[in-house]
Amino acid sequence: MHKPLLSLLAPLFVLAVPAQAAVETDIVLAPGGYRWLAKGTGDGPLYMVISIEKQRVHVYSGDRLIGIASVSTGMKGHRTPTGDYPILQKRQWHRSNLYSNAPMPFMQRLTWDGIALHAGHNPGYPASHGCIRLPYAFARQLFAMTSIGTLVEVTQARLNAALKLDPLVLGNPGSTVVSFSAGKGPAIALPPPDAQEDGVPMLEIDPAIFTPRLRR
Repeated sequence: MHKPLLSLLAPLFVLAVPAQAAVETDIVLAPGGYRWLAKGTGDGPLYMVISIEKQRVHVYSGDRLIGIASVSTGMKGHRTPTGDYPILQKRQWHRSNLYSNAPMPFMQRLTWDGIALHAGHNPGYPASHGCIRLPYAFARQLFAMTSIGTLVEVTQARLNAALKLDPLVLGNPGSTVVSFSAGKGPAIALPPPDAQEDGVPMLEIDPAIFTPRLRR
């Protein structure tokens, strides 16, 4: 199993956070289709959520949905693994080391064992050997926006943004958290743990940050 970028010391509760552009999530896309909802990357951190079931990627800047596209993930026997991945490597012109030197334009590596984002044939259903194929023009623009370390979440079905909160945060009475877009909306009051939704990426808080450092 692939581990998240951050090493966590305790289980996480998940708090769903509606994206500002949630009204756009029902846009119908043809295979190979895409749409940008905003120019540039905005003020918040850039990250992606990819749904295997829906064969779609959502690109977020903070809590704002800025782009959507159809994708083609791994076919039967070569399924794309779910999990949290930072982009490890970027190469504009790359060829597969595993599959007959196949071209992988605008390659953005997610794992060292062969899973990557790249431009490729996008029939509207899972058809790759595990990689996530993107429409060519979309892959080119996305490549220019991302950097090493940009986070990508591959899920079975979910496309919406959320917060992952450590129980230490939830156990503090009256706690609040701010949304991704600083200064663009009120803080979010945390519901009790039994009200949290399960299975929904996002901000992962390591309990180590709450441990006081000893002065030397």
